[in-house]
Amino acid sequence: MTTSTPRRFRSGLDRVVELLTSDTSIYVFKRLLQALFTLFLAAALSFFIIQLAPGDYLDTLRENPKISPERIDQLRRQYGLDKSWLEQFFLWVWNIITKGDFGTSFVYNRSVVSLLWERVPPTLLLAITSLIVTWGVAIPLGVLAAIKQQRWVDRVLQVLSYTGQGFPSFITALLLLIFAQNTSPLFPVGDLTSIDFADLTPLGKVLDVAWHLVLPTLALAIAGFAGLQRIMRGQLLDVLRQDYVQTARAKGLPENRVIYVHALRNAINPLITLLGFEFASLLGGAFITENFFNLPGLGRLILQAVQAQDLYLIMSSLMMGAVMLILGNLLADLLLKAVDPRISLEDLN
Repeated sequence: MTTSTPRRFRSGLDRVVELLTSDTSIYVFKRLLQALFTLFLAAALSFFIIQLAPGDYLDTLRENPKISPERIDQLRRQYGLDKSWLEQFFLWVWNIITKGDFGTSFVYNRSVVSLLWERVPPTLLLAITSLIVTWGVAIPLGVLAAIKQQRWVDRVLQVLSYTGQGFPSFITALLLLIFAQNTSPLFPVGDLTSIDFADLTPLGKVLDVAWHLVLPTLALAIAGFAGLQRIMRGQLLDVLRQDYVQTARAKGLPENRVIYVHALRNAINPLITLLGFEFASLLGGAFITENFFNLPGLGRLILQAVQAQDLYLIMSSLMMGAVMLILGNLLADLLLKAVDPRISLEDLN
């Protein structure tokens, strides 16, 4: 018993060391270091561009005759707006590194972190739900269009694809709002929950949120589905013309096995590399959709912060969007490696 315990400990330690020194772990570590540098440059550029805008948050307060000039000067010192933009930026970065403090929102007079903690989950939920719907519909339809090439099914799907690509997300959102108005109260619009949300059962709460997400998810998924379906069709058709697929057919393998085992696995690789960019575009579309459907997400928060020139809230929101983009691209690389072990992560840099 006493002999086996140290042996199990050493075995577990060896597995941990092996995991930490694996190619995947080293790759993730390198990408995270690169991400920190990228975030710093993005933050500096964003801060500089924001400073180019005329005026600041206090300019709106000066228009209020009830606020004295002494109070405005006090607020200027309190928010650090009396310093140069370079001093403001490095002080903001230093507070993040040393205290985890992203500053205080001028408008809400609350910690920026607490605001983001409330607003990021709805945006992530909308983006991830739209991503699942987009891929869950586009991939099978793209495969179907490739298999039924030049038949009526393929032609119908091509028309739907071109039509979907011709409608930006904000146009689709507007049409869905009109549809919701004409079918009211079938589809709820505004917020993510109903008035009686707190009184619902756990399952009822999940269904309530899902029902509120139906139209916003469709608004994001339609445009994304159209392009992805066309790419899937083109990639699969290209792979089906390869020599190794023709060889598999000549050996008498069932057609389903040729398509779904040999061809599809290679055809889907380029689409996985698009996952990170697809996630980022969905986030951008989510910002627009949130404003149309009055959802309490990150997009509405950024818009309000820009309108009020709420400096630290703008900066933190932009950084949160950049973090989501970086994580989306990292996830796409790891998924590509999982789907095709022949791919080296170092080649993806």
